[in-house]
Amino acid sequence: MHPYVFINAAMSADGKISTHERKQVPISGDSDFQRVDQLKFGADAIMVGIGTILSDDPSLTVKSEEFRRKRLNSGEDENPIRIVVDSFAKTPVDSDILRKGSGRRVILTTRSAPPERLDALSAAGAEIMVVGDHRVDLGVALERLHEMGIRRLMVEGGGRLNWGLISQGLVDEIHVYIGNMILGGDSAPTLADGSGFADSKTACRLELISCEVMDIGIVVKWRVTK
Repeated sequence: MHPYVFINAAMSADGKISTHERKQVPISGDSDFQRVDQLKFGADAIMVGIGTILSDDPSLTVKSEEFRRKRLNSGEDENPIRIVVDSFAKTPVDSDILRKGSGRRVILTTRSAPPERLDALSAAGAEIMVVGDHRVDLGVALERLHEMGIRRLMVEGGGRLNWGLISQGLVDEIHVYIGNMILGGDSAPTLADGSGFADSKTACRLELISCEVMDIGIVVKWRVTK
């Protein structure tokens, strides 16, 4: 059994989620930030890849005091469980995901990760989950997360993690804010990077759920039809 998995991302009109220097840029506005915060509020856990941790250093916390209070009143932690897919335990021990906000943090890693790094992350408050030899086995990881009680998993990328989940048929929905800018760049990260599907027959197919004008762009929601 797997949690219900939905990817949430903001991208430029040409599909880039950051610049070619892998620097995060503001693509959406206040209304979208509130939308994302509400998604966090309703999620059991939020997952990102190590690339996102190293480039953006996100805390992945719920920003709204009202939402945090509602979570506490319902018997949950203020913040969803925060999860990093980190095959070699590269997450800095002083990263915001470990320093900011209450709640559980889980590092998904492998048997190839240096033991001293795992010890340091554990001492910094992270729970270590080994799922794979050299690369995190995402399918097994989702099974383990389901066993932990995670039923609704929000994924905030980046492109390689998104591709890994999509290519293995592990995603149920994709929510994308599309902003009014062109970022360009051959090496700029996109919504889904990786090796890509070979042709349209093997491509991941989507069914449109909704399309809404927001801020200076649009929010599109798709259901993955496998």
